[in-house]
Amino acid sequence: MMYYVLIAWILGIAGMGKVWALTGQTCVLLAIVWLIVQGLLFKFPQLNLQLIRFIQRSLLCLFSFNLAYLYADSALTQRLSLRELTARPAEVVVHVKSLNQLQSNHVQQQIVVLNNQKQPVKWLAYIRPSSDTSLELGQYYRLQGKVLPAHSYAIAGAFDQEKWFLQQNIMSAFQVQSAEKLTEQQLYAMGLMSYVRQQQRMVAKILLAIEQQRLTLRNTLQKQSLHHSGLLLALLTGDQSLLSPEVEELFKRMGLSHLLAISGPHVLIFAALLCWTIHRLIIRFAPSWYLRYPKPYLLVIPFCMGVLLYSAFVGFEIPALRTLLTSCILAVLILSKFKLQALQVLLLSAAILLFLDPFSILSAAFWLSYCACLVLLRIYQTLQQQPEQLTLTRYAQLKLYIGILFESQWKIFLALLPLMLIFFQQVVWIAPFSNLLALPWLSLLVVPLSIIATLCLWVIPPLGILLFKLNDLGLSFLLSILNTGDQIFGSTVQNIAMNWTVMSGLALGLIILFLPRGVVPKSWSIVCFLPIFMLDESQHPFELQILDVGQGQAVFLQNHDQHMMIDMGGHYDEQKFSVGQQLIRPFLNSRGISNLDQLVLTHLDQDHSGSYFSLRSTLPIQTIYSNEQVHVMPESQFNYCHSGQVWQLDGVKIQVLSPQQQQLTEVPNNQNELSCVLYIQVQNAQPYANFLLMGDAGWEAEYQILKDYPDLKVDVLVLGHHGSKNSSAYDFLKQFKPKVAIASAGFNNRYGHPSQLTQQRLKELNIPLYNTANKGSIQFIQTQDQTMQLHFYRDQQRWLSR
Repeated sequence: MMYYVLIAWILGIAGMGKVWALTGQTCVLLAIVWLIVQGLLFKFPQLNLQLIRFIQRSLLCLFSFNLAYLYADSALTQRLSLRELTARPAEVVVHVKSLNQLQSNHVQQQIVVLNNQKQPVKWLAYIRPSSDTSLELGQYYRLQGKVLPAHSYAIAGAFDQEKWFLQQNIMSAFQVQSAEKLTEQQLYAMGLMSYVRQQQRMVAKILLAIEQQRLTLRNTLQKQSLHHSGLLLALLTGDQSLLSPEVEELFKRMGLSHLLAISGPHVLIFAALLCWTIHRLIIRFAPSWYLRYPKPYLLVIPFCMGVLLYSAFVGFEIPALRTLLTSCILAVLILSKFKLQALQVLLLSAAILLFLDPFSILSAAFWLSYCACLVLLRIYQTLQQQPEQLTLTRYAQLKLYIGILFESQWKIFLALLPLMLIFFQQVVWIAPFSNLLALPWLSLLVVPLSIIATLCLWVIPPLGILLFKLNDLGLSFLLSILNTGDQIFGSTVQNIAMNWTVMSGLALGLIILFLPRGVVPKSWSIVCFLPIFMLDESQHPFELQILDVGQGQAVFLQNHDQHMMIDMGGHYDEQKFSVGQQLIRPFLNSRGISNLDQLVLTHLDQDHSGSYFSLRSTLPIQTIYSNEQVHVMPESQFNYCHSGQVWQLDGVKIQVLSPQQQQLTEVPNNQNELSCVLYIQVQNAQPYANFLLMGDAGWEAEYQILKDYPDLKVDVLVLGHHGSKNSSAYDFLKQFKPKVAIASAGFNNRYGHPSQLTQQRLKELNIPLYNTANKGSIQFIQTQDQTMQLHFYRDQQRWLSR
């Protein structure tokens, strides 16, 4: 029963951000019904016990699920009330008590803001390297700068910055312009001494001392002549400030990125070394202790203290917290002589972690960490069922352990595959093999030696430095092997296009394979895997989606099994931030789309076409249209787009209204005005059937369209040039009177799109305006009854809603 209640609690927390009709009254009702069932069972013992117990368990699980959701929703509501939503200049008083992170073009520093809310809140400060400003641990400052609210690209598959900020309990970003250190007298005058006294307590001092030791370790490694100081620091503390981009990229290509974050084994290694040392000291100086107290009882507390200490040293990352909670639960069970199955302990650890911090559910580390533990647990249970293997010779045991290592790697790879697709939309096929090499090398050699070297730095610094240099040589050897493998196998990172139906089948099939024998027939997994090999058909007859790509435009169109895009967006520097790789590719992967039938680049401005150039070598496209010649891959065909062209799809007609064919020679001198303007008609759809996409066309093109197509019916108008003041003329809007106008524009963009003038025109004509900056991706979906529904991506999660 405990299994189901804990799983229901975890799933209830997983509903964080969803808008479900669950209330406190539902919990009370479930509790009342459960009591009634209990009363019936007491009064009428002749009732079907199996049925009654099933009802009882179901009610308890529903109660646990509902209670967990309400708890997570309440925590989310409280945290959302503290976040910043508007960019503005500000002067804040802050306390620095966390180690900063060194980035290539700035320094990130978590700060506690004391004077902006009723309670202290955490912000993330950005400091330019060129600035003379530096923030010291344990100090208080008055900072001047600009508040930068977290704002995600609200598009399926893309990284959700707002979710990450919430999970990290960061309420805003802050661009620091100047800093002034404050004294206690100044803080007293501001009425902040109550907070200062809290930071002078023992626990706060210990945590600050740990952060200072982390900084000292970073500075020590940075000063040494080590080739891989950044990698050593990342493996020890999870601090990637000194890690070179080349090593980070190599680990990503080889599927080893998880080793750069602190994992449970790292924590256990330190705790095991500590317990081994205590064990040897007891044997040497006080062996009689083992006569009075059993060895597990004597060492369990030091073991937990070691896990706690190292978890604090690495900043209480989720894998470390998982290990800490699991260790504490096991310690309590050992000391109380109470037995629980290993799976129950793991689920209990997850439930407690989510009770302490429900926002952990938003982290990929939570799911990946616990899923990997479940796989290792199943391997352990399999070994427990084969006791005769314990009598094998040492050679046979070594062979067995190597076999276990191979088995664990490919099983973990398969088990984590659905999660990797959900969170990252890609798979590293070489990961099981590279982990077979790197995991034992790092876990059995590099990490233990680094821990010993760090301890030696506090006692015998020259010995600690010597051990780090030896470790540096070991890392050089490992990296040379990894680089050789990388050169031989080339790129092993594969973007995977898989929709939710197929992914769910894959996940369910793998769960069946990993269940103990006899629970469910293993052959059932084949049925679950069938959708992977079957042709995926669209759920909707027609879909048009204006994607949130910031200051740019990208429109996705799907008609049954036909996939098309009109523009692809683009960042002004695709090398710095690639809209193609970070937004368009993940979106297509989330839809299970690996190639496009057609792409129309309305013109070649960077904010409309930049992503195409970063994706063209990896995204097959059958036909590409533009108003100007574009270099295409050999498998693609290029054509100019001009008025008169018509593309007939199943129930959908797409017509090019502009530019005229004779105007194509003028495009290099007038790209925006001669953008490809598309008119899309969906047969029998209501209430939105006719879509007009203007590209960056302005008044001149609008006048020509009014002249050539005076009877055009427009239900949805995607405003020209992102709603600039030189587009969407009053007469143009009045003539076609669309039901909805859409501006594809970036949040807080420097151009002021959509312009106040355009918004005023739309308001006077009573035309609703939706902006991707506020609504996220805007989706039109045709249902089976021909209704065209309008959806906004930001309505899907509470933290995205505006």
